[in-house]
Amino acid sequence: MKKLKIIGSEEWCIFPDMGIPAIKARVDSGAKTSSIQATNIKVYNKGAQEWVKFEVNPLQENRSIAIECDARLIDRRMVKSSSGISEERLVVKTPVALGHDTFGIELTLANRDTMEFRMLLGREALTNRYMVNPADSYAIQDFKEEELNSIYAPYFKEKTGLKIALLASNPELYSNKRLVEAAEARGHEIVFLNVELAYMKLDARSPEIRYRGGNILNEFDAVIPRIKPSVTFYGCALIRQFDNLGVYCQNSAEAIAQSRDKLFASQLFSKNDIHIPITGFAKSPMDTKDLIRMVNGAPLIIKLLESTQGKGVVLAETNKAAESVINAFKSVNTNILVQEFIKEANGQDIRCFVVNGKVVASMQRQAEKGEFRANIHQGGKASIIKITQEERKLALKAAKVLNLAVAGVDIIRSNKGPLLLEVNSSPGLEGIENATGQDIANSMIMAIEKKLKFSSLA
Repeated sequence: MKKLKIIGSEEWCIFPDMGIPAIKARVDSGAKTSSIQATNIKVYNKGAQEWVKFEVNPLQENRSIAIECDARLIDRRMVKSSSGISEERLVVKTPVALGHDTFGIELTLANRDTMEFRMLLGREALTNRYMVNPADSYAIQDFKEEELNSIYAPYFKEKTGLKIALLASNPELYSNKRLVEAAEARGHEIVFLNVELAYMKLDARSPEIRYRGGNILNEFDAVIPRIKPSVTFYGCALIRQFDNLGVYCQNSAEAIAQSRDKLFASQLFSKNDIHIPITGFAKSPMDTKDLIRMVNGAPLIIKLLESTQGKGVVLAETNKAAESVINAFKSVNTNILVQEFIKEANGQDIRCFVVNGKVVASMQRQAEKGEFRANIHQGGKASIIKITQEERKLALKAAKVLNLAVAGVDIIRSNKGPLLLEVNSSPGLEGIENATGQDIANSMIMAIEKKLKFSSLA
């Protein structure tokens, strides 16, 4: 029997013909064919043969390095992914080097961007060559961080910054202007993209996002989504498409959609032991009286499910008024929540601005005289405030439950302790920056740099 070399459960591979100096692979004898992460895949003809161009980001969570590869297409195969879904994948053949051994290997081109490893080494590559020791790692060859930095030094682009897309609707808004200023101040290129002027090509081999006039959007490192409520559905579809193309989106489509559905968000908060004002929801107007009693009676708050910036929020001061408003909404098939009114808050609430698991700024908002909501867009006044440790924990937990990297978390102080009002996935910057003096736009840009492991020279 041929003596086989021992290989670990994780190994470094080198692809000399494709110009990849080192890529970490998960060794998986359960998979027949090896696969590699590939984006921007394009099939073309070279003479009588089909070839394929594609890009590989060989280092996990580092999209600043993209190696352009070129290989002959040898097959198209139906492959079942780890989620159990079958999909057609392109197959190429190229030499791979593991330590001192070099041999031909078949690779399927796959989107492995969400996987821990950018490559999977299957059993076809292992057969008659290696025996796997799952308890070992890098038995063939290992690279220290200093070696990797040296190896990949020629592949770093000379540009000093990232290319960022600001996906929103109005370039003149304070928040959008500040984000552009902050990104440019740190040496990045930032482009404003109007949500409604972008469109998608859905295709397994070459998905795309295009913009007004047919320009293909394929060079962005990150997207900052600031989606207004009226375009939530389409905006989230675009964010999912960017994510499918391997672009980092500061808030995911799923997180934004959850935050915009106040009923679903409230259910998630309740499930995760996050205290909110007592909230009720019903479809039929037949039990309106019991719904009102359930939230401790009037005065109470009535909210449209997709209200934002204080719009679509009503205070009903008596049970009779509450019944009238609730039944009026239900007569036009509008979904609403009813919520207990926290009288002791005296028209005040707290906005905590969360960025990547940290409260970077907090302000107190005071409602205008005669109003019950302390929303700046409705005439409320803002001032800096020092929040308690309990309030900080509440804000961070709420953002985490919705999986939001950037969030405006609204909290109200009550006799029962701090209560969560709601979480905004596209929080405004003007009020809180002016009230606190904090450069929140810069914090958001720095969070993107950290996520992409980009070292700014600014």
